[in-house]
Amino acid sequence: MRLVILDTYDDVSDWAAKYIRRKILDFKPGPDKYFTLGLPTGGTPLGTYKNLIELHRNGKLSFKFVKTFNMDEYVGLPRDHPESYHSYMWNNFFKHIDISPENVHLLDGNAQNLEKECADFETKISESGGIELFIGGIGPDGHIAFNEPGSSLVSRTRVKTLASDTIQANARFFSGDLSQVPKQALTVGVGTVMDAKKVVILITGAHKSYALHKAIEEGISHMWTVSAFQQHPHTVFLCDEDATLELRVRTVKYFKDLMNIHNKLIEDPIEDQEN
Repeated sequence: MRLVILDTYDDVSDWAAKYIRRKILDFKPGPDKYFTLGLPTGGTPLGTYKNLIELHRNGKLSFKFVKTFNMDEYVGLPRDHPESYHSYMWNNFFKHIDISPENVHLLDGNAQNLEKECADFETKISESGGIELFIGGIGPDGHIAFNEPGSSLVSRTRVKTLASDTIQANARFFSGDLSQVPKQALTVGVGTVMDAKKVVILITGAHKSYALHKAIEEGISHMWTVSAFQQHPHTVFLCDEDATLELRVRTVKYFKDLMNIHNKLIEDPIEDQEN
């Protein structure tokens, strides 16, 4: 487990995009070898997507041989609804890069058989060779995707009834009208994300600081589902300074002292070859 602490949200977004680029370039994807990338929605990854788009526009990164699998989707919300995660991903990322639509995998919250939709999603991940890199964000209560407190730490993609706190928090996206907020979602499980070869969890803002403390400084608990990733062999918790407010001073100092090692993870391999 690594904890990378940067000054600001913008620094986190820049580091995350460079890390993703480095992993894709190191993988050397091609027509017979696709890089599989797991992706989140929400406010936190928007900066990362913006930086990835910029890298693509500058000719530094192609998604031609990348397959993506998104974490979740609301049940019953039309695909073209502005708050659907289909709309979010296409508007904020996919339509700005060179990824082929057939390589984009998003859960269908309007499928006739939701359980089959979830099982098929797991099958597609497996048939693609598994996820090389899963990017995730968390809520203030430590949930990842829609794996809210109490979720099984070995769970797979499934239908999840949303907690009242989540529904109330999401009401801001639906003009404050609780009746318009979906009550269920499809979500990958903690076990699904744990199966990825590498995981990066983005944690920014003071309101996430207690969740970060629970994630890395206390034991593993299904009440703080993100804590499961203490046991993943290649997890990077990536945070800004504000998110460290609840961490012990010695924890912060220890990981900050390792930044020269952490920054090697985002060095440009092309520049390295040229030098």
